[in-house]
Amino acid sequence: MIPEYLISFNTKDLKKEKVDFLIVGGGLSGLVVAYELRDFNTLLIFKNGKEGSCSYNAQGGIAVAINEGDTPYLHKKDTLEVGYYLNDENAVDILVNEGIERIKEVINMGFSFDKKDGEFHFAKEGGHSKNRILHSNGDAIGKSITDFYFKKILESNIKILDNYFLIDLISVEDKITGAIVLDETKNEIFLIQARGYILSTGGAGMVFQETTNPSYITGDGIAIAFRRNAEIIDIEFYQFHPTTLYIAGAPRFLISESVRGEGGILRNVNGDRFMIDYHPSGELAPRDVVSRAIIDQMKKTNSNCVYLDLTHLKKEYIKERFPQIYNFCKKYGIEPSKNLIPVRPAAHFLNGGIKTDIWGRTNIENLFACGECACTGVHGANRLASNSLLECLVFGKRVGIKLKEENLKLIDIDFKYSFHKKMDVLIDKEDLRRSIRSLMWRNVGIERDQESLKYAFEKLNEWKKYAFWKEFYDRIGFETLNMLIVANLITQSALIRKESRGTHYRKDYPIQNDQDWKKHIILSKNGVEIK
Repeated sequence: MIPEYLISFNTKDLKKEKVDFLIVGGGLSGLVVAYELRDFNTLLIFKNGKEGSCSYNAQGGIAVAINEGDTPYLHKKDTLEVGYYLNDENAVDILVNEGIERIKEVINMGFSFDKKDGEFHFAKEGGHSKNRILHSNGDAIGKSITDFYFKKILESNIKILDNYFLIDLISVEDKITGAIVLDETKNEIFLIQARGYILSTGGAGMVFQETTNPSYITGDGIAIAFRRNAEIIDIEFYQFHPTTLYIAGAPRFLISESVRGEGGILRNVNGDRFMIDYHPSGELAPRDVVSRAIIDQMKKTNSNCVYLDLTHLKKEYIKERFPQIYNFCKKYGIEPSKNLIPVRPAAHFLNGGIKTDIWGRTNIENLFACGECACTGVHGANRLASNSLLECLVFGKRVGIKLKEENLKLIDIDFKYSFHKKMDVLIDKEDLRRSIRSLMWRNVGIERDQESLKYAFEKLNEWKKYAFWKEFYDRIGFETLNMLIVANLITQSALIRKESRGTHYRKDYPIQNDQDWKKHIILSKNGVEIK
């Protein structure tokens, strides 16, 4: 039903560019890989400016166990507990130990974290037993560190192309041999050949109606890898961030977990504090617990949001510690030191993705992945707050190291593909996108069950029957098909996992079942594997 490629092409007819390494995605993980490969003929492409990545928009910080009284062991323990022990322990060990090396490295490169009285200021977030969150420019860690790496890359010989969209990767005998790319500026399709291909395309938040992700995050890398028969693992575990600004007409702006770490209190529509009734850590419980508690309160009080209370904090402190959040709230008439902030959960982070080893290698030769689109197993069933940027630093570096070690060869190709079942059907792409997002939010969101999941799965398969008859020639069309594929994969995995664990909560199977389900679900074009 899903075509091998999204367009017809003949490599003989395409303009070509040859490089050592092709990196797709301008978030932090892709930038780290690029910096590591700066001495090679490396090309970095992305479909949007760096401002369109989730990395750039990250607010909280980077978790690292270098504060007094903290240890990598404690960081690992917190990561495993929040991940409901579905994590790969080896990957977690690498994260918490090499993470210290990467933070020291970035500091030596000239990056500055916020300090208080001359010492690093460590914040605390949900699921952490210690204050271990380094931040920069208050709540602008993402912008600060991506700008930092981007500047470093601009000083090197790396070539960067913006407004370039990866349509598909070409594979011959299970080896990636080329990339079909759309130059949106010229509306021209061309071929890039490389020795190694790295996907760092981010998650897939746009498959849900409510998301903290920028509008560009449509699951492209995952869908492209799936079409090449890469293995997709743990994709049912989509994390919903508990607190996003909820005002009609306003973007679902993230209100960082650090706000609760600095004393923010969650109250229901009646003004009652409620989190302590759900978890001993109260507002600093793991994100899945807080999200479900908020949904429960919204149901009990017949309201469409809850409120984050910062009115006991001084205005000057809020402005200094959370300048982005303060200014955004002010735009919509909310003074955080005086007014409660209306919030509700939204899709935030994909814990699963393209299955890789600890060096970013996939099951497809020449194909690597890192960042949110990849899954080393480090997060398990739920990501610990502020482990995501650390993951980008650690595993982005490892991908770069491995690519320099591998003796990869550039392979010339003579390949053509004719789009199957090409039919002149009319498809309203925007309507299909809205339908996918609405269906996923209603049926495959924070709370799931057999009936809602089955309905969503059947609907998505029904839409696939005609959507993939259409050969698109624009980014919006390609993105929409990618969203349809990823939504289908998430729903399929959620249907299979008959238990509740971490971010995957099923009302009909509310208990965590370690005996039968302390396992991973792996999807590929070959079928389903549970192990």
